[in-house]
Amino acid sequence: MGSLPGHNVPSRVCVLIPSVNNAQELGVALDGLAEQSYTDMEVVVVGPAGDPAIQLCKLRGVRFVDDRGSRNRADACNVGISETESELVFFTDDDVIVPKDWVEKLVQWFDDSEVAGVGGPNFAPVDESSIWQRAIDVAFCNRILTAGTNYGRQYSGPIEEVDQLPGVNSAYRRSVLDEVGGFDKGAIGAEDVMLDHRIRISGYKLWSDGSAVMWHRRRGIGRVRKQIRNYGFVRTLASKRYPSLWGWSHNLVSAFPILVLLSFSAFLWGCLNGGVAWPEFWDISTKTIPMGIERVAVHQFPSLVILFNAIAWIGAYMGPSPSRSTGSVILSSAVTFLLLWDYGVGVTKARFSLITGSPTAQIDDRERNDYRRH
Repeated sequence: MGSLPGHNVPSRVCVLIPSVNNAQELGVALDGLAEQSYTDMEVVVVGPAGDPAIQLCKLRGVRFVDDRGSRNRADACNVGISETESELVFFTDDDVIVPKDWVEKLVQWFDDSEVAGVGGPNFAPVDESSIWQRAIDVAFCNRILTAGTNYGRQYSGPIEEVDQLPGVNSAYRRSVLDEVGGFDKGAIGAEDVMLDHRIRISGYKLWSDGSAVMWHRRRGIGRVRKQIRNYGFVRTLASKRYPSLWGWSHNLVSAFPILVLLSFSAFLWGCLNGGVAWPEFWDISTKTIPMGIERVAVHQFPSLVILFNAIAWIGAYMGPSPSRSTGSVILSSAVTFLLLWDYGVGVTKARFSLITGSPTAQIDDRERNDYRRH
């Protein structure tokens, strides 16, 4: 295992890692950074006082910065930015497996003055992921139903201009971060979305290198669903602060739970009004429902279920996830359904909070969330 340069060594690159109570996985990330082919770099871990990572960083020769009581990732990253002086600032998380050429692949693009920031895709490490974690990765990379995400964005050219960089795999010029004021203070989520938006409206360009992959562990389906609900919530609040962040695709996805409920309600109505008694409800194939609106109501629901699964499977098969297999692709349709549902629930919750004037309807509510999620 190689060693990381000390923080007293001048460097062009600083890799910032916010971390809380996750020393074991953090150690794996630091191992990868110690073996980087690019060496003019410093690694800085930002976390709370008393965190087990402090001792780990001492053993690895890595600088540890007290997060000053930060309750979210945005504030922790801002502390890291203020405590370092490198020309370029890279961001990743403490639950990644870092390829040896990650820094080298991203740093090369900053020779072009037009590049304010650059990132790359992130995938689940196939060998150590469960079938459900692989299915989650496949769902994230679905070419059709989650085509707007940056999880697995890949393309034929060497670099492509994008609107947003994944927080787990991104790099910026410090001068640009300083100009826009860093991350939105106190943001409980979507901090990378808002940062990138402010960078772009300031006239700068962001890019993505499809070959600069970061291996990022996926959590269990319960944890991921909670994260997606929170993302739908904070993305809605972020769009209140920055209206141009919201587009037609967000409206479509946010309406997903409502459309599902309407479709299923119509199905129930058609069954009950078409002569299907409750004991026979789950065997409607034995009943002939009269032609008319009732028959349409009954048949639209299973037809939409079949259509959704077909689109989900095709999009998953077309996606770039290395976790694609027969099993993960099949399971990914159920995962995709849950993620779309949870995103819509999060959006609806945020809209209700805004309408009712709830005190939770603020994206910088420091008392309600904590970035110490591991």
